[in-house]
Amino acid sequence: MSSSEPAARLTRWAAVVPTYNYGDVLEPSLRSMVAETSAGPPDLVVVDNASTDGSTDRLRVAMPEVRLLPAPGNVGYARAANLGIAATDAPIVAVLNGDLELHAGVAAAMLAAFAADARLGAVGPRMLNLDGSVYPSARSDPGLFVALGHAALGLVWKTNPWTRRYRQLDVDPTESRDVDWISGAAMWLRREALDDVGGWDERYFMYMEDFDLCLRLRRAGWHVRYEPAGEVVHVQGASTSKRPYRMIAEHHRSVWRFATRRYRGWRRILLVPLAPVLLVRCIAAMAQHAWGRPSMPKVTG
Repeated sequence: MSSSEPAARLTRWAAVVPTYNYGDVLEPSLRSMVAETSAGPPDLVVVDNASTDGSTDRLRVAMPEVRLLPAPGNVGYARAANLGIAATDAPIVAVLNGDLELHAGVAAAMLAAFAADARLGAVGPRMLNLDGSVYPSARSDPGLFVALGHAALGLVWKTNPWTRRYRQLDVDPTESRDVDWISGAAMWLRREALDDVGGWDERYFMYMEDFDLCLRLRRAGWHVRYEPAGEVVHVQGASTSKRPYRMIAEHHRSVWRFATRRYRGWRRILLVPLAPVLLVRCIAAMAQHAWGRPSMPKVTG
């Protein structure tokens, strides 16, 4: 391979960052990605969903080495991810939020997981909150009845049995393990697996696109893994908190879209109890936010 070939062809992994109005957290987040060279320097692509806060304009000046790819408007997380992935050639692609701090060694830990399992399609690191606590980024597929329990009680009783099962709150966060799905805020993906399932589903604007992707990967015979040997810190809500009511509505709409696509035939009757629960939950979440008690997860997905 000659030295004149594009940099993307020389990298072991790429980092794709869909961004929309991340403000001042974007530049330090990207600097932590540039500095994370434990698996070699990443091919870094920022896909801008028509930000209006000047963050990407400042980025052009502060970090001219970063490839900035403008999306055709605010196209959502999934489509921006696909646009960025298409702009790289790396065999492993990390899709990352623009408000993350990557700890040293996370890329090496994720690539080591891929090297150990040829059928690994996606892997996520341990995700920490700003206070150092562990965010439950590795989740179970809840099924409809656990989902109903989580939806109905999760706002007012955050440690109820259904939420604990769904968020795997009783599992040791230092345990490396196969899981049903991982948060799309920090997800390393094998390109071969992505191509196999057709990439991210662009019918999701925000939320549930990560659950949907992991479900399709597992159905196609790929594994999904949580690997706490690598860590990231997530600010959470740096972009979504600026439009809280729309994001709450998008969250619940994506849950409904996911459910209507998942349940077919006679199983669609199971959607009957879900619709009113989601509507009431959406209204309650908006009310709690208005009263100064944010109630929905701010992590994308």
